[in-house]
Amino acid sequence: MPDIIAIDQLRIADHLKPNDVIGWPQGPGEPLALTEALVAQRANLQAPELFFGLSASDTLRPEIADRFSFRALNGAGGSRRVTAMAEIYPCHVSTIPSLLRNGTLHVDVVLVQVRPLPGGGFTLGIISDFTQALIQQARLVIALLNPALPLLAGDAAVAGADIDVLVESDTRIIDMPDPEPSAVETLVAQQVAALVPDRATIQLGVGTLPAAVARALAGHRELGVHSGVVSDVLVDLVEQGVVTNAHKGRDAGRTVTGGLFGTRRLRDFAERTGAIELRSAEYTHHIGVTSSLSQFHTINSAIEIDLSGQANAEIAGGRYLGAVGGQVDFVRGGVASPGGRSIIAFPSTTPDGKHSRIVASLEGRPVTTARSDVDVIVTEYGTAHLRGCPLNERARRLAAIAHPDHRDALLRGLNKKDHA
Repeated sequence: MPDIIAIDQLRIADHLKPNDVIGWPQGPGEPLALTEALVAQRANLQAPELFFGLSASDTLRPEIADRFSFRALNGAGGSRRVTAMAEIYPCHVSTIPSLLRNGTLHVDVVLVQVRPLPGGGFTLGIISDFTQALIQQARLVIALLNPALPLLAGDAAVAGADIDVLVESDTRIIDMPDPEPSAVETLVAQQVAALVPDRATIQLGVGTLPAAVARALAGHRELGVHSGVVSDVLVDLVEQGVVTNAHKGRDAGRTVTGGLFGTRRLRDFAERTGAIELRSAEYTHHIGVTSSLSQFHTINSAIEIDLSGQANAEIAGGRYLGAVGGQVDFVRGGVASPGGRSIIAFPSTTPDGKHSRIVASLEGRPVTTARSDVDVIVTEYGTAHLRGCPLNERARRLAAIAHPDHRDALLRGLNKKDHA
């Protein structure tokens, strides 16, 4: 194990080479004291690049582009503040670990936070996803000691030999509390919950709609959870007796996830109960795993969907705000699971009501999920089952769940096409 140095003695420039790519874990996995030092010392660095996914901090700001260039996996959270200046890498989450290990995605220096494990080595505590692959691919690993991290092992365990610089210390962890859903999102969630049977296994992300869906599932029984990330709503579902993980078909009795994207309540629950297993994206998103889950119901969202069923979850208003992420991995996993479904859910309009999120055409905007993969689309006005449905019929079904103010325009466009 390397010697421990104090954070105020860390001179990042001493460890870097010109044009190094520097990365860190997503969301609450970000080691704040290290990224703060990186930004504060940027004038002494030689043209570094930053590699990042979802950000839940204030680290990424336009003004730091004076010294850094950016490589972004997505535009989620705080990342969207700089994605207009970034190179975007549209990757399925399931592929990121292998792309890192083979060098296609290149990172020279990784910043992480860790806590010593009683039996030796360290834990990342709250994240695994592709963080192990970052560590394995990097030339240099700088680790911040954080005794506030939960003691979880699994794919979050790190060998002492993998750490090159160990820094003392910080107890801050980025909190990601569940946001309050809108009235419309609550209606959408009720439509989603009606599709999920008891004893199903579910995948939820983070944000207002997943929080609303979790609340709407309060009357369900014996659900399982297998998800890329989980938030505090998982604790609610377990304490209500909704989630037992007893009928998943694998990993019985355990919630499997790649990250704890919540608050201290979730972190304390995970350490106290031992009921959450942190696994890498090569497990959480692998089709061989997800297809073997019992009645796997995956619940994702999109910015918009066209009348053929193509979903855009990346760009709105010309800005990169979303991600390829794990959506396609979980869409395909839900469809492949025995008794499973893939659900893409969203309010029918933008928040101001002016623009329909069901559109005639994506007009060159990204197709995140192809119409050949899409299964069930949900808005507050109902459900459109599209799997195995011909193009004209799926257009009619989607128009039927659009906001009433926009249905006529969508149908006029459809009729013109029919009679062209």
